[in-house]
Amino acid sequence: MRFLLDENFPKAAASFLEEAGHEVFDFRGTAEEGIEDSSVFVKAQAYGAVLLTTDRDFFHTIPHLFDTHAGVVVIALRQPNRNAILSRLKWLLARIEEGSFENRCFQLRDSTWIAFPPLP
Repeated sequence: MRFLLDENFPKAAASFLEEAGHEVFDFRGTAEEGIEDSSVFVKAQAYGAVLLTTDRDFFHTIPHLFDTHAGVVVIALRQPNRNAILSRLKWLLARIEEGSFENRCFQLRDSTWIAFPPLP
């Protein structure tokens, strides 16, 4: 799979994902660093990549604005830190099939999660 890391997502996710055989895009340290959220999403779609972010707005807006997309994963924790975010990402990837990300947004919280549209 392909993933794009939003600037607010831990860089350590790139190593974990690449070691698992995924392709990762991260534009931190490039001229595109600091682009608007809408441009981040457009960039993810241009790469055919699932967007990984901690920005809750994506979960609430993308399903209503776009019928088709590569997928969005929002990790929204009360006290986010690198280890907690990576733990939730690992949990999701261990349970959700690769084909289930397309056209779906996931929100993972401390002890709950939701997918929209719901999984069958």
